[in-house]
Amino acid sequence: MEMAAGGVVVRQRNEAWEILIIDDRFGHVSLPKGHQDPGETLEQTALREIEEETGVRGEILGAIGTVRYSYTRPDGQSGEKEVHYYLVKARSEAIRPQEEEIAGARWVEAREALRLQREKGYPNNTPIFEAALRSLSDA
Repeated sequence: MEMAAGGVVVRQRNEAWEILIIDDRFGHVSLPKGHQDPGETLEQTALREIEEETGVRGEILGAIGTVRYSYTRPDGQSGEKEVHYYLVKARSEAIRPQEEEIAGARWVEAREALRLQREKGYPNNTPIFEAALRSLSDA
């Protein structure tokens, strides 16, 4: 099983939370995530992948969930992936999308991000968005 990590990156604007969402190359909204490199902790992977994909640096606030799914690798073989997601507070806010990986990234008010996830996101990420919003309401 391939291990990966990513995060729900948040910032506070005028008393409201915003979430950094990705527009992927397939027309879906998603979260920054990627494969774990040898010797990395999952937390290090999450922070590295967020910064590589979006240019945003962050600080992990806590784990919020794990998603497992099957996928087709570039060689045509099927694979299994396990992605560990963290709630991440933005320490920088300027977005520099990695254009060879994603179509774009943007800050969206938290409830709007959940609406977009439900309409245009991958279904297995909905519980991750919901867990992040619950964590933010407890903050």
